[in-house]
Amino acid sequence: MRLFAAERFVLGVIAILFVIDATLIAVKGVSVDYAGYFLCALAGSGVFVLGQFYRKSGRDLRIATALISSGLFILFSLVASVFNYMFLPVAFPVIDQALFRVDAAFGYSWPDIVIWAATYPWIGKTLFMVYATSLPQLLLIIITLGFTGKDRMLHHFLVTGVIGAMASITFWIFFPTYGAKAYHELPQWVAQTIPLAVDPAYGRELMRLGQEGVSYLTPTNVLGLIGFPSFHIFMAAMSVWFVPRHWLAMAVILPLNFVMLLAVLVQGGHHLADVFGGLIAFVIVCAASARLLNWMSARERTRETITAPAQLAAAE
Repeated sequence: MRLFAAERFVLGVIAILFVIDATLIAVKGVSVDYAGYFLCALAGSGVFVLGQFYRKSGRDLRIATALISSGLFILFSLVASVFNYMFLPVAFPVIDQALFRVDAAFGYSWPDIVIWAATYPWIGKTLFMVYATSLPQLLLIIITLGFTGKDRMLHHFLVTGVIGAMASITFWIFFPTYGAKAYHELPQWVAQTIPLAVDPAYGRELMRLGQEGVSYLTPTNVLGLIGFPSFHIFMAAMSVWFVPRHWLAMAVILPLNFVMLLAVLVQGGHHLADVFGGLIAFVIVCAASARLLNWMSARERTRETITAPAQLAAAE
């Protein structure tokens, strides 16, 4: 198997999470939709293996990198979501009340902003569509960076996403939140006027999971547990930072993710502080992942320098 340092890092994280997930599922006695998860894992593994075929055959190294990265992205998303669920019910006090105080300091109210969006239905519907683009944006950027041969940037993207997700999950484990939507109700006409990705019923289900835990896992019904920092905002920042600097790509990604700031509040049911948290988390993680990637790359070059003469001597 031919992998670059960043790819080995991500694959290692996936393997570790898989072992932890399997152990905790067995210990907690959680029922699992094995068929559903098998199909998802098969899709991710299939893309990864196809990328390996392209890399080993040397037919197209750019396609190989795009496929391998896409497969790793799918597999990591799968095991990370299960890992997140394994820490239900929550073991630490929720911090929503502290975040509500931040909201109040800025004059922010989730029900008020949703009602405002519903007053202008085209705004609410637009925000719903924008909110749904987060994951497709990331996959598109992976494919674009891979096909354009920007391997270094793609590897930085992967490492940033993995570390960011793990950091967000870890923070949530010790400082859990349910989000503003779990503590408010909306007028009935709002849901009849605009589609809502997240509503008070969603928030109540998060609260139930936080109190009772999960009894059945299926990839067809995975809720976003993390409130603070907002991982949707983290992903939006990733899209803006790593998108290829082509005028057409920038013309689409920049406005889309500027609107995403509002979409996360309205459609994601978040506290205002969640947005700030997501942006701060990205700045820290992106810088840290760049340093880690530099270290892994230097280590890989050193290993190649040491092994090359040994291989040459063996051949002689």
